[in-house]
Amino acid sequence: MAANKMVVAILGLILLLVGLMCVFTVKETELALMLRFGKVVPAKFEPGLHFKIPIYHTIKKFNKRIQTLDAQPEHFLTNEKKNLIVDSFVKWQIVDVVKYYTSVGGQTLRAKQRLAEFIADGLRSEFGKRTIKEVVSDDRTNIMKIITTEAKKRAIQFGINIVDVRIKRIELPREVSTSVYRRMEAEREQDAKQLRSQGEAEAVRIRARADRESVETIAVAKQKSQQIRGQGDATATDTYAGAYTKNPEFYALYRSLDAYKETFKNPSDVLLIQPDSEFFKYFKHSSVEK
Repeated sequence: MAANKMVVAILGLILLLVGLMCVFTVKETELALMLRFGKVVPAKFEPGLHFKIPIYHTIKKFNKRIQTLDAQPEHFLTNEKKNLIVDSFVKWQIVDVVKYYTSVGGQTLRAKQRLAEFIADGLRSEFGKRTIKEVVSDDRTNIMKIITTEAKKRAIQFGINIVDVRIKRIELPREVSTSVYRRMEAEREQDAKQLRSQGEAEAVRIRARADRESVETIAVAKQKSQQIRGQGDATATDTYAGAYTKNPEFYALYRSLDAYKETFKNPSDVLLIQPDSEFFKYFKHSSVEK
């Protein structure tokens, strides 16, 4: 009785193992391929549980998600025969598992090698048509579009879709970059000298214009001052004439007082004149008039 139970248990275990060998699961992130003695069985396996015949069928699974190929930096020549070091990467995805398996044997390393060749060929072709300035300018976006389109056409035969191609960095070799930097410094220095000379010339013109305007302003001011002084003298003359007409004696006294002020303004001045001269007329009669 115990022996029968043992046999039943062993048979049950064998059936369980066989059952497990007859089923396989496919995840959402996987693509499955069935082989019959090494030959591909055309079939599409949706995510979930599937059946197979052990030994007779072999299941290969591949990553369905978008993968990244970070290519090694390579040297490319521009249209000017300038050497550039370009670092790029590729986003790719398996879309046809049968083509992928038959073309590269399902080996990711071989697939990446072929993709790297496609991208390198595209970069070599596009860089060879352009100058350094065009490569590092806005034309880079156009280059990426062209390379992505061409790489898609070539990669589809391997069951691969190129999602995107991007350039991470573009550099000049050390020996070239040094000479380029020196040339750029020389060009900037030349531009600076030209700007300084233009500034100095403009400064000379501004100073000359300012000096001319200053001379003209001073001349106009002098002319106006002379006109005003002349008008003042004329007004003073008219005033004196009117005063003389109204009271000649008072006018003579006023003029004499002005003369006295100017004559005796400095205490150290000495004046020799006759006492009975006309100059001392009002000095002699001042006590009598009082």
